[in-house]
Amino acid sequence: MDNNTRPAEMQRITTPELAQAFIDEQVAAVRARVGDKKVLLALSGGVDSSVVAALLIRAIGKQLVCVHVNHGLMRKGESEQVLSVFRGQMDANLIYVDATDRFLDLLAGVDEPERKRKIIGGEFIKVFEEEARKLEGIDFLAQGTIYPDILESHGVKAHHNVGGLPEDLQFELVEPVRLLFKDEVRVVGKALGLPESMVERQPFPGPGLGVRCLGAITRDRLAALRESDAILREEIAAAGLQKKIWQFFTVVPDFRSTGVRDGKRAFDWPVILRCVNTVDAMAATVPELPWTILQKITQRILNEVPGVCRVLYDLSPKPVATIEWE
Repeated sequence: MDNNTRPAEMQRITTPELAQAFIDEQVAAVRARVGDKKVLLALSGGVDSSVVAALLIRAIGKQLVCVHVNHGLMRKGESEQVLSVFRGQMDANLIYVDATDRFLDLLAGVDEPERKRKIIGGEFIKVFEEEARKLEGIDFLAQGTIYPDILESHGVKAHHNVGGLPEDLQFELVEPVRLLFKDEVRVVGKALGLPESMVERQPFPGPGLGVRCLGAITRDRLAALRESDAILREEIAAAGLQKKIWQFFTVVPDFRSTGVRDGKRAFDWPVILRCVNTVDAMAATVPELPWTILQKITQRILNEVPGVCRVLYDLSPKPVATIEWE
């Protein structure tokens, strides 16, 4: 049996006690392997990388060097939360790179979805490589690989886009949660003291809001997308529905619609609400939200988000539609 095969007798981590036993085991294993050397981690703020960061901080403290790259396509407050939790609360050795202008300048005028993805992924690797080359004494690269990643990629997983680092950066991999399923990673994260909002974070595409700001990304539409998404998340949470809907987000397309604002004709964007339930993401259904909640979300977006004159609810299941729009 290789190191990427989950033992048949391995107990599912479903309780705080089992999570603590796993943490103790991994802390000891990491300390024995790493010794006094340093470990580098791309900390996106997602569940997997956040849990790995918290676990490695528990094991080796400042020997872990976290790099958080803000590509300008994060949801509202996400980079701030990473800084607050890891630098403020856990005293992590954290490098923060605000590369917003760099990414958005490269994406200007690019409307083809796959090209957008390649630009975002490729530039992330470049930024991370630049930061890695500034550091000395790094022997290990930590990754938030989890067991479904291994199953889906036959043991080869380029997680968080760092798999494209040049060959001369000869890091040994540290993947402490590689044999866990996502629900187990969440249990471990809670046992490590991570906030629920981070541990229960929804699936979020690697290109971030770049694939929800449809067509060529503009800063004003991106701002409208970020604000409308925050309102949707706030109201879903206020209604107690955040654990009853698998994923919910907003989309802002690259066209305008006529409207009326302050007695004058307006020519603004629509905002599309997207909510889905699924088991495996291969098929998805659309939940029936209470009308009062949809009305409140609509009114808040129209009143609080500049440049928006319509709010739409996407009723399309998968198939025929996909979960994301791009």
